[in-house]
Amino acid sequence: MPQHFQNQDLTAGVVGGTVFSSVVHIGAEDVITTIVPAVLGAVVSFLVSVLMKLLFNSFKKQRKK
Repeated sequence: MPQHFQNQDLTAGVVGGTVFSSVVHIGAEDVITTIVPAVLGAVVSFLVSVLMKLLFNSFKKQRKK
């Protein structure tokens, strides 16, 4: 068995401790400035994918005629 799989409890403890100690230092302003662009990017990505699908279907229908 590989060495890195034997200490899963230690790994989970180190990762958990690092994450929870980092969460304390992140301010609300940082969270908001991260969430807003993420939401905006997701909305733009969705709209572009819908537009591309409509354009593709439109070209596909014109080609069949």
